[in-house]
Amino acid sequence: MTLDFGQVNWLPAIVGGVAYFAIGAVWFTPMAFGKAWQRSIGWDPVATPPEMKPTTYVVPLIAYIVAAVATAMLAAATGSDTLSEGLTLGLVVGIGFAVPLTVTEATFDPNKPAPWTWWVITAAYHVVGLLLVAVIVSVWV
Repeated sequence: MTLDFGQVNWLPAIVGGVAYFAIGAVWFTPMAFGKAWQRSIGWDPVATPPEMKPTTYVVPLIAYIVAAVATAMLAAATGSDTLSEGLTLGLVVGIGFAVPLTVTEATFDPNKPAPWTWWVITAAYHVVGLLLVAVIVSVWV
């Protein structure tokens, strides 16, 4: 396998990255897991929220597009082109990368009052996001 960006189907990779980002916009709302996630990081709900700058949203969006491009490259390299292969790839990427990285952060971050709650919410978000990305880049023809 070589690093071949020519194998990337760019439109589904970008759509996948944007979809991953959009899931987060819902996932971390108070209607979903936002309140529990805020408690897990020690957020004071009566405090004035910090100013949200454009980079607050642009940096994660770019990161998710990068993850989607990497997942598209893996889909191309493994020949994933069906729903079941996309689901398998998404689970491998999500459970194989996102879960260990977030559990490591939960283990070593002394500032979160509820690191395991944070981990479950955050890791599940990344697994679902990467699963969606893998399905999109695998089945999009």
